[in-house]
Amino acid sequence: MTAIPQVRIRRTARVAALCVLAVSALTMLTGCGEEDPDAGTNGVGRLPAQKIQSKSRAAADAAPAVHLAGTVVTGGVTFKLDMRLKSGGSSGSVTSKGSTFQLLRVGDELYVKADAAFWNHGGDTSAAGKLDGKYVKVPQKDPAYRKFSGFTEKDVLLPALLTLHGKLATAGHHTQAGTRTIRVTGDGGPGGTLDVSLEGRPYPLRLVRGGGAGTLTFSEWGKDFPAAEPAKSETVDYGGQLPGS
Repeated sequence: MTAIPQVRIRRTARVAALCVLAVSALTMLTGCGEEDPDAGTNGVGRLPAQKIQSKSRAAADAAPAVHLAGTVVTGGVTFKLDMRLKSGGSSGSVTSKGSTFQLLRVGDELYVKADAAFWNHGGDTSAAGKLDGKYVKVPQKDPAYRKFSGFTEKDVLLPALLTLHGKLATAGHHTQAGTRTIRVTGDGGPGGTLDVSLEGRPYPLRLVRGGGAGTLTFSEWGKDFPAAEPAKSETVDYGGQLPGS
């Protein structure tokens, strides 16, 4: 009378053991089949950090145009940028110390457009009224030309910005404006972070500059935009050195 329960117990134990083995095998198979975060991407996420940065820079250099927006801190001064850049010209705005001015570059010709308050900062109130709301042509020999043009030249501005400092490493997969990215860091973050697109060309999409030097986003890579000289009625050729601002 006691033999049957013992047989049943042994059978139950064997079934339980087999179930445990089956579950373990299934778990292992499931683990091996976890979704690859780089599946269906451009593949740069599998590369070393240095190579990712190199490919990102190459893609940025080759792109005919880009829209960048965000902040840059330099010399203790914060500049808010909203610029569209291409090799033949650029347009956008810069804000600093509560003052906003627009920049337009067509070839080598550079124009600044701002209100009277912007031009009044130099103390020349008579000039401010004439320049208010006009596209003011900046003479190439004027010191202001070099200062302002740095915001408008894609081949100058991007290499200066897209730099991480320290030892490079990858820091996981992320998204930027709905686009999958791989993140590269300098010294784990203090040297800056760069999110690189995993879709299409490996363009840089977001940059956090090291040392709290600002954050920028990059979009509309390769998208052209108009950059034509303004109408003469909207233009002032100051002729000499611009008033200080």
